[in-house]
Amino acid sequence: MLLELTFPAEFAPGARAAIGTCLRVEAAEKVTLICDRETAPIAASLAQELAVVGCRWNVFVLEDLAPRPLVDMPAEILVDMETSDVSIFAVQVQRNELKSRMQMTEVVNRRRMRHAHMVNITPQIMCEGMRADYDRVDRLSQKMIEKARQARFIRATTAAGTDIRAEMNPEYKWLKTSGIISRDKWGNLPGGEIFTTPGEVNGVFVVDGVVGDYLCAQFGLLESTPLTIEIRGNRMVGCSSENQKLRDEFWAYTHTDENSDRVGEFAIGTNIGVERVIGNILQDEKFPGIHIAFGNPYGEHTGAAWRSSTHIDVVGLRFNIWIEDEQIMREGKFLIEA
Repeated sequence: MLLELTFPAEFAPGARAAIGTCLRVEAAEKVTLICDRETAPIAASLAQELAVVGCRWNVFVLEDLAPRPLVDMPAEILVDMETSDVSIFAVQVQRNELKSRMQMTEVVNRRRMRHAHMVNITPQIMCEGMRADYDRVDRLSQKMIEKARQARFIRATTAAGTDIRAEMNPEYKWLKTSGIISRDKWGNLPGGEIFTTPGEVNGVFVVDGVVGDYLCAQFGLLESTPLTIEIRGNRMVGCSSENQKLRDEFWAYTHTDENSDRVGEFAIGTNIGVERVIGNILQDEKFPGIHIAFGNPYGEHTGAAWRSSTHIDVVGLRFNIWIEDEQIMREGKFLIEA
């Protein structure tokens, strides 16, 4: 039983933040907790907090239900989610499992559940990003989204060579996933970003932080061998890197379907509790600065009508950001108080 599993005491503050501050689970609610064998100690810390709340909860360990990598999300999990108010997905994902996660989030979106997406959560993240002051992150995120929703364009540069301009589409919504999770939009934990689907992005984006999905674990930190991406008319038209394997695998990933090379997400990381990138996209995309993603635009939330079967984030470092004529970040530091 998960409550009998020991876990490091250092996990407790992050677990308490997840259950109490971010998800705000109440005693009258029911929770579906999903983990795998690798993340079982982290899930145990979350379960301990659920027990303190006194709510009903069921836990599912993926390897007990289906072989990995998952072809589909196990039916037992999807059925349990149909009667839950909250769900938590704390799993080390494997290659080609995106379809199963989309099946899970379809239930989340349809039922408007509060859902914490803790993909590739690690002990390090439990002791770093999950310990952020999420009320403060939320205040900064709210200030940022109020500015972004009025913007016609956002420009960003870095000393490494990034120079992009994103034109905004007024028909597309900006969303805040600050770590305070509501029924309106499920969120990643650790949280801390605002995002939209851009109207059109043009320019050069130098990925000297990390790339997402399974490529993140494969290639890690990229500051010494960055990936340079050229974007024209919201499509990736070229990419280069001294690491040819990184370049080739990223190019293949972003040419899976007709929209895999299309910028589906334009985001500003707002987790001021995260001080550095660590080689894990779950935390690194919340690092203060810009990240974009190619593929799936999360149109059910942003309003974008197109679709893709893939979604891969790219993160840069030490941004200068202007929302129209107002500079809101210099060398990676926000110029706006939280």
